[in-house]
Amino acid sequence: MEDNKWIKVILHASAFFAPFLVPILFMLLIQDDRVKSLSIQALLFQVVMYVLMAISGVLSFILIGIPFLIVFGIMTVVVPIIGIVNAISEKDWQYPIVGRWV
Repeated sequence: MEDNKWIKVILHASAFFAPFLVPILFMLLIQDDRVKSLSIQALLFQVVMYVLMAISGVLSFILIGIPFLIVFGIMTVVVPIIGIVNAISEKDWQYPIVGRWV
């Protein structure tokens, strides 16, 4: 269980240095079902956030997307930090928006 704790921390922290590569590698290489589910959630969360930020960026030309761009940008930074804190304290946690999809 202790090993999975640090694997989960690395998985959440990967949002800052390799948001797509690390979740895909963990999904393929780690055999624990909880880590696989969390890696799929992390990958889906990053994809959804980048898509939402791109749509908000396009809509910012008509000024309606700027608040959404700010909120999604903050979420992209804050949500992985919450995941890191929960992984260190060994609490079961799911990503918002995509947690129920997996």
